[in-house]
Amino acid sequence: MSSISSNLARIRLVAFDVDGVFTDGRFYLSDDGIETKAFNTQDGFGIRQLIRADIAVAVISGRKSGAVERRMTELGVPHVVQGCADKVAALDKIADALRITAKECAYVGDDIPDLALLKHVGVPIAVANAVEQVRNFCDYTTTAPGGFAAVREVCELVLAAREDST
Repeated sequence: MSSISSNLARIRLVAFDVDGVFTDGRFYLSDDGIETKAFNTQDGFGIRQLIRADIAVAVISGRKSGAVERRMTELGVPHVVQGCADKVAALDKIADALRITAKECAYVGDDIPDLALLKHVGVPIAVANAVEQVRNFCDYTTTAPGGFAAVREVCELVLAAREDST
């Protein structure tokens, strides 16, 4: 088993950024100020599979969005932190509540605001369209870009690593 697989097999929480990870980084803003985002249904299936496998899932985002709240509720994601200025503190609070350590967590990010949290977790993961600094730091970079089943790819990696370790 490769080093990344053995590290992924120990993961008990997978946390994700939203813009640029669950989405392609774009959002649409109407003249009335209503924001919309596009989510990939394959990503949603992956999230549900993690939850069914008893792997905790969280979303930690610097922005606030009603679309994100609604989509994560639909998927059954219990830990949703939006408008977050300190992603490390947000993850630590979730991890403490779950009685796990940051080293038992993976985080998937795409941009500079994610670096502090990526440096804090056991398995830092970048999406294919992440900025170079993030890709260069992370243990794994998805083949799919954010918004185009990168989340699903991560979910499948974690599940496969867990399966391989048994």
